[in-house]
Amino acid sequence: MSTQAPDIKLPKLLVTSVVRGSQQGESHGGVYAVDFADQSLEQLVDWNTTSIDFEGRGADRGLRGIEFDSDDILIAASDELFVFNRDFSIKTSWRNRYLKHCHEISRMGQMVFLTSTGFDSLLAFDLEKRAFTWGFHLEKQLDAWTGFVFDPRSGLGPRPVNHHHINMVHVDNTGIYLSGLKTSALLHINRDMEVNVVCDLPGGTHNARPFQDGVIFNDTASDCVRFSSRQGEQRTFKICHYDPNDIVNDGIDDSRIARQGFGRGLCTYRDRFLVGGSSPSTISIYDLVSGQTVGSVNLTMDIRNAIHGLEVWPFDD
Repeated sequence: MSTQAPDIKLPKLLVTSVVRGSQQGESHGGVYAVDFADQSLEQLVDWNTTSIDFEGRGADRGLRGIEFDSDDILIAASDELFVFNRDFSIKTSWRNRYLKHCHEISRMGQMVFLTSTGFDSLLAFDLEKRAFTWGFHLEKQLDAWTGFVFDPRSGLGPRPVNHHHINMVHVDNTGIYLSGLKTSALLHINRDMEVNVVCDLPGGTHNARPFQDGVIFNDTASDCVRFSSRQGEQRTFKICHYDPNDIVNDGIDDSRIARQGFGRGLCTYRDRFLVGGSSPSTISIYDLVSGQTVGSVNLTMDIRNAIHGLEVWPFDD
């Protein structure tokens, strides 16, 4: 871990990783606590369960998006929402027929919103009712974005389809924001369920969401993390790369499976810092004020192992 710390306490982070192209019996990633303040790293979960459904999951089968509910930690897998306690034992989990290849999740009040990439949809899980109670299927008709609401408890939802590869959802009091590898835009769903374009994005983007007066995102195709404001201010941070001789690749040289510098996973800290993930599993902190990379930590040099979920640890340990 390398750090050039400003005069602000740096965060402790909860991190998930996935192992792209892993096989049954191998580790599929895990959950880590990374504390930049005291320079510590701890693996909390090794996701090597033999119950993984290889027919229903994608090439990266590990744990993904992270949220918190009181003392519970909510972490999504490809087709399941898990609840862990503070000791990182599984308390319970939920599935739904319309949840497939989930990437990120976002909590607003008692609702957890999940991307269902395999259905071009969003789902909402009600923490009080303990059920998936709402779904929205995204469509594009000619040049206009649209969609429809469906009940994920019924069998009347959309068919499996992945035209837009929805990989990000962010929810706040202004509405629902979503984006995907193929949307080329950050989209907003208002209270009337109308879909509007917030801004254009490069193809292949991950983790796009509104921030301050602009938008932040992993420009994955360009190996950068970016902030763009409405006033035209730009901050671009290059994702760290390693000497190819230090990379563990086990013969993998196909960028469709894994490549270094692949940016995914993004959160904010104190309205000043962006925290981004990349492959091989690396977490970096970027300072929007100075425009500098504050520090980075590498979990493994295995090129298949990539960061997925990133959130600031909310508890006072």
